[in-house]
Amino acid sequence: MSRRFLLVVMLILIAAKWVTTSPTAAAADVIGDAAGPVVFMDQLWNRAVEVLKKDISPLIRQARFRELFQTAFDGPGIARFVLGRYWRSASDDEQQEFLKLFEEYVVLVYSTRLADFSGEVLKVRGSRTDHDGIIVSTEIISQASATPIKVDWRLINTNGAFKINDVAIEGISMMVTQRSEFASVIQRHGGQVEGLLALMREKTKTASVAQ
Repeated sequence: MSRRFLLVVMLILIAAKWVTTSPTAAAADVIGDAAGPVVFMDQLWNRAVEVLKKDISPLIRQARFRELFQTAFDGPGIARFVLGRYWRSASDDEQQEFLKLFEEYVVLVYSTRLADFSGEVLKVRGSRTDHDGIIVSTEIISQASATPIKVDWRLINTNGAFKINDVAIEGISMMVTQRSEFASVIQRHGGQVEGLLALMREKTKTASVAQ
């Protein structure tokens, strides 16, 4: 899995506190539904606070992380995109297994690492629309770095609810990066999706045993 993609997923879940512009300024930055995207991100942080509690068991943290991922991220859409052209060549069974393995890997591996991070600040800079959805521009400020990281979050509206569909760090799309990495794995296995699935099964199994 792309470490940069999953790192940025963690950053939104582990921010130490939430910093936004004033309500008036935030609303003015949003095209369309007043402060809808900003409210979505704010609510995501409030829910993430529960995930970060250090006095809960790993199993409870895992269950909460899974719920957060399922409700806040367009998991199926991201999974299909990162598999790229191989999604169309995969069998129905392979497609369904990939969707499950993609989510399972994210949940099993990274729910256990959430407690290792703290102190990051997410600052909303504004938002805009494009042909694929709404982009919320932010900066992630870390105590370990003097230079903020610029992160754009693409939100799509699914059945009246916002979901994160892509994350771009300093202008680099994590979905595109992940797709390239998956394609390399598949190509090393003769263009067969089964090669990627086998690797993901092993990684998921290893992470599960480590719980």
